[in-house]
Amino acid sequence: MCGIAGILSPDPTQRQAISVMARSLEHRGPDDEGFYRDASISLGQTRLSIIDLETGLYPISNEDDTLVLICNGEIYNSPELRKSLISRGHRFRTRTDVEVILHLYEEHGDNCVKQLRGMFAFALWDIPKQRLLLARDQMGQKPLFFVKGHDRLFFASEVKALLDTGLIKAEMELEGLWHYVSLRFMPDAFTFFKDIHKLSAGSYLVYENGVAQIQRYWDIDFVNKHSGTEKTIEEGLHDTLLDTVRSHMLSDVRVGAFLSGGIDSSTVAAMMAVSQEQAVPVFSIGVKEQSFNELPFARMVSERYRMEAHEEVVESDLIHRIPDMIRHMDEPSDPFGVGVYLVAALARKQVKVVLSGDGGDESFAGYDRFAGQRLADYYAILPQWMRRSVMRRLIKMIPDTFQYKTLAQKAHWLNEMSLRERGDRYAHSMSFLRFTHDSKMSLFTEEARGKFDAGDSREKILIHFNAANVNELVDRMLYTDLMTRMPDHLLVIADRMCMAHSLENRSPLVDHRLVEYAAAIPGSM
Repeated sequence: MCGIAGILSPDPTQRQAISVMARSLEHRGPDDEGFYRDASISLGQTRLSIIDLETGLYPISNEDDTLVLICNGEIYNSPELRKSLISRGHRFRTRTDVEVILHLYEEHGDNCVKQLRGMFAFALWDIPKQRLLLARDQMGQKPLFFVKGHDRLFFASEVKALLDTGLIKAEMELEGLWHYVSLRFMPDAFTFFKDIHKLSAGSYLVYENGVAQIQRYWDIDFVNKHSGTEKTIEEGLHDTLLDTVRSHMLSDVRVGAFLSGGIDSSTVAAMMAVSQEQAVPVFSIGVKEQSFNELPFARMVSERYRMEAHEEVVESDLIHRIPDMIRHMDEPSDPFGVGVYLVAALARKQVKVVLSGDGGDESFAGYDRFAGQRLADYYAILPQWMRRSVMRRLIKMIPDTFQYKTLAQKAHWLNEMSLRERGDRYAHSMSFLRFTHDSKMSLFTEEARGKFDAGDSREKILIHFNAANVNELVDRMLYTDLMTRMPDHLLVIADRMCMAHSLENRSPLVDHRLVEYAAAIPGSM
């Protein structure tokens, strides 16, 4: 895991700011740093050494020094790719997993990204062509931000590295904020800062002759389904998941796991345990309020698989930690981030790498809203006039409290959602803040709204929900989550809160090959 940054500019004074950018990313790679500089570009990388501890220094170049690479992430199919490339005459300088990118580029050009299985954000500078390639992994596990100007391009793993140069003005992106208050995440290429964009998941950017072009290279197919019996599909899923977990354990340092006791993290940790002889170090946090404490469930799993358990009970006074969390997030977050921040701090005392259960709900329909959408379809059998009048009056009579998801709240949600179209219903169910278009019209002044396109934020959801490559209702919901909340919310928090402690978080359930397998499971299953 690393932090990467670059400045492509004809101004040598601007290019000198690469050192400032590297210092801003030191928490992502405290073990080492390296730079490449020429008359056109400056590249920098901070390194968290995990594979090839001795010779894996960055930036990396190819055999004739015509290509230069900096990369944040891990390539899990690098052993197979390396073997194949060597058989075709390629010569490697290091044992690092990411060096395969250079040699794949020599053979396939920009399409090299289609050969990669892993989490990555990289920059490849083609010296003879004076051409820059930026790319981000299929699911968006590793971040990459950029600022494009006339004849220059700045990029970095985190927004703060761009702002710390002093060359980019820290001005609020009002259109991004407009969508955030409805969706609770920044959609598309938006960030909270004007002119700073994120490279979307599964995309690459080519900058050549002053022109930047962005191309999406990967998408998920929900149309073509697995044939065969339910048993054979289940066995295939088990084998694919086990292979994925084992590939994510590739490391020259000790690897641990987050363990909450839930299905997702327990599955990943258990598969790690059966894949090695040594006890897997697992990390869990709990709270004093027993109704919210998950430690007993985590202990059941760790004892069953004889894991090396590390636990910590969190104190209620966390206010002093908030400034550090904000500094690392670079954008607003939610309480989920606090838990990740705390368990990452616990894990970093023992290991540099952990596997987690992130992405299980998004890939396998684990959230309440998936079942709720189907239930709303059944409920909509009642005549609409009855739901608008009689049921509304009856539901108001149900006693309610300030607790979360009470019977009254669920009944109200079900009745109101049944009155909406499927896509609109799901767009509302994905948001916790629920700022409607009309409420935002009063929240934002007319002057502010005049500075951007104050469109309906639901369209950011509906464009994916109504995609042509999806048919069944459950698949439409899954595709929407995988294209929006997964890369723009869940994985953002997982990356920033772990990197705040210089900890690499690997998420097997977000592996794009596993996601593709899950997408081909019939909706009836």
